[in-house]
Amino acid sequence: MLSAESAAVIRATLPAVAGALDEITTRFYGAMFYDRPELLDGMFNRANQASGAQRRALAGSIAGFATALLDAPDTRPDVLLDRIAHKHAAVGVTEDQYTIVHKYLFGAIAEVLGDAVTPEVAAAWDEVYWLMAGALISREARLYQDAGVEPGQIWRPWTVVERRTETPDVVSFLLCPADGRPAPHARAGQYVSVRVLMADGVHQLRQYSLSSDPGGELRRITVKRVAGTADTPDGEVSNMLHHHVRAGDELTLSAPFGDIFLDDPADATTPVVLVSAGIGGTPMTGILAHLTALGSTRPVLVLHADRSPADHALRTETSGLVRQLPGARAIFWYEHPGPEAPDAREGLMNLDGIELPGKATVFLCGPLPFMRDIRAQLLSAGVPPRSIRYEVFGPDLWLPGPAA
Repeated sequence: MLSAESAAVIRATLPAVAGALDEITTRFYGAMFYDRPELLDGMFNRANQASGAQRRALAGSIAGFATALLDAPDTRPDVLLDRIAHKHAAVGVTEDQYTIVHKYLFGAIAEVLGDAVTPEVAAAWDEVYWLMAGALISREARLYQDAGVEPGQIWRPWTVVERRTETPDVVSFLLCPADGRPAPHARAGQYVSVRVLMADGVHQLRQYSLSSDPGGELRRITVKRVAGTADTPDGEVSNMLHHHVRAGDELTLSAPFGDIFLDDPADATTPVVLVSAGIGGTPMTGILAHLTALGSTRPVLVLHADRSPADHALRTETSGLVRQLPGARAIFWYEHPGPEAPDAREGLMNLDGIELPGKATVFLCGPLPFMRDIRAQLLSAGVPPRSIRYEVFGPDLWLPGPAA
C-alpha cells in the first residue's frame, strides 16, 4: 500500500511525470546502456530499443502502476505485474538489476523535471518504484522456483530435430533437450526465449510461442521472418533462424514462461474461444494440440484471420486438430480467399452473427490493431472483460486498465 503522504504527492505530480515519461525513459535507457553496455548483450531487444517500443512499454507500466495505486489503494494491478514478471523471467532478470534500473531511472527523472523533483516528490516516487519492484521480485522468485531453476539461470541447449517450412515466411523448428535432462514443464499457450549470437558478437533474445502440445520431450516453435520496412530493418533473430538454422543445429532456449495459458485438467468443461490473426495463431495451435492430447470434450471455437490460405501458418494442422475434438469448430477469414479454403469467409474478421459459447474463456493473439478491434467486438457481444485473455508479441503497448 502507498502511504497517505506519498499518495497525495503522486496524485499531484502524476500528470507532469506521465507527460514527461517518454523523455524520461529515453534518457534512462541512453544513460544506462552508456554505462552498462553489457546489458545489451542478451538482455534487451535492440530492435525494440531502436523503435521506441521498449521505452513506451516501460512508461506505460510505470504510469499504469501508479494510477492503480491511487485508484485502488488496497490492491495491486496483478494482471500488469504478472505479465511483466513472466517477461522478465523469460530473459533472466534478477533482483540486483532493480537497483541498477532505479539508479538510472531516477537520475533521468531528476534531469528531465529539474527543480520540480523536491525531496518529497523524489521520496514519493521512490516508494512507488520499490512497491512495484518488490512485487515483481517476489513474483519472479516464484516463477524461477516453479521452473526449477536458480534466478536468472533459465538457459538450456536444445537440438533441432526437424525444420519445416509452413509458408514462404514461416518456419517451424521441432526441438529436444541437448543435455539429456527431461524437458521442463510447460503450459499450453506459453512461450520460450531463444538466445542467439549475432554476427557482431552480441546475443539477442526473442520470445516464440510453443506451437505444439507442450507435454512430452519435444517442443516446437514457429517463427515468422520479420521483413523490414522503409522505417525498420529486417528482424535480426527471425532472419538468422530462417537463413542459418537446420536440423542437427543447437539453439539456446529459456524455460517456458507466460501468464496466458490453458487451464488443462482433463475434466475441465469451461468453453474455450481461440481468436487470432497471422502468426498469432501459433499459441492457439499449441492449445488445440494439448486439448487433443487430453481427449477434451469441452466446447472449443477457433476463429482465425489471415491474408490468404497460403499465408495461414499451420492451417492444415489446425483444421485437423479441430476435427479430432468432438466439441470444436473453426471459422477462418481471408482477405484473399482461394479454392483451397472454400468454406472460409472473405475479408477481415467480423463477429456479427457468430454464436459465441456462454461463459467461455477467450484467448486473443495477433497484431495490436486486430486485438483492439476484436476485443471491442467481444465486449459488444456480451463477453465479460475478465474472460478475455490476450498475448502480445513483444513489449506490451496495450496495457488496458483494471476493468480489462
